Amino acid sequence: MGAAALPAAGIVAAQARPKRIVISSANMNDGGLHCCAKAMEVIAGGGDTLDAVIAGVNIVELDPRDHSVGYGGLPNEDGVVELDASVVHGPSRRMGAVGALQNIKTPSQVAQRVMQDTDHMMLVGAGALKFAKAEGFKEEDIFTDEARAAWLMWKRALRDANGHSNWGPGVDAPPEARKTAVIREVQRRFPQIGEETLAELWDYAIHPPHGTINCIALNEKGEMSAVTTTSGMAWKLAGRLGDSPIVGGGLWLDQDIGGAGSTGRGEENLRVCGAHLIVENMHHGLPPKEAAIEALKRVARNFDNDRKRLEAIDLHFYVLRKDGEYCGASLWDRPSVETRRKAQLAVCTAEGSRHEDAVYLLERS
Repeated sequence: MGAAALPAAGIVAAQARPKRIVISSANMNDGGLHCCAKAMEVIAGGGDTLDAVIAGVNIVELDPRDHSVGYGGLPNEDGVVELDASVVHGPSRRMGAVGALQNIKTPSQVAQRVMQDTDHMMLVGAGALKFAKAEGFKEEDIFTDEARAAWLMWKRALRDANGHSNWGPGVDAPPEARKTAVIREVQRRFPQIGEETLAELWDYAIHPPHGTINCIALNEKGEMSAVTTTSGMAWKLAGRLGDSPIVGGGLWLDQDIGGAGSTGRGEENLRVCGAHLIVENMHHGLPPKEAAIEALKRVARNFDNDRKRLEAIDLHFYVLRKDGEYCGASLWDRPSVETRRKAQLAVCTAEGSRHEDAVYLLERS
């Protein structure tokens, strides 16, 4: 198989001069489009590809409306926001990561400092925060009112076998519909949050979102870099790390081949080391779409291809090959049965930024 892949590897190396391109996950509030546009602006100005993708994801990290990344991210079960990020700089082949980082809005920048200013690959928890502060990052409260309201809704939605919650009204309280009672209670505490937003936060409490942003860039010199940053799984156990800060799991890039990153259920991606697997698939001659689909097939295999069990899994890959060919690939054609929105990625080229539909392995009925 390795011998058969050698001619294909040669073809990739011999293709036309690489295009200038940036891809990322789509994210809410057009976060992916803004991210890619900013990264392209930095590259067009002669900036380094890693500085470019980090500048791009900083927009999402600093947006309190995106509850899956940075400032405004949803907390762990204790009500503490813990952030994760990893970076790969293609030209130098260096990498850095942080995990379970508290009180710093832009973990992607801290991951870059780990790469640049230490001989370590990853710092986590209290050590990561101490390092960030030593590097001049400002420690501040990153738990927004909206994220706190969603957390309180989640706490109040918890029930024991008898339907009781220690975070809800006492057993002698008048009977009311659970959703209505919880929203009304949270609304009294956060009157500045509108009803539409409260309804969205209730959905977050009951169906925790999988967010994260991954961004990969290629410049006209053929130089590549990538970053993934996230607040992780909502209501997670304290200290939980998903795939985002794991180089080779949620992010991988080989300057000679290309890069891949992911969003969604990190545990399932880690079970196949998805980002690394995709890049290796491309090394052995598969184009980005096929390389990503093969990785998704590995995920499905871990569930014995049982569609019913797989319905609970949401996983997306973003792939950019060194010659400029790219794709987004998802386990499912759309995030849920309820939505008509297709799985997408954001792309920015010389023609501007746009959303494109991802390829997918399975179609929801």
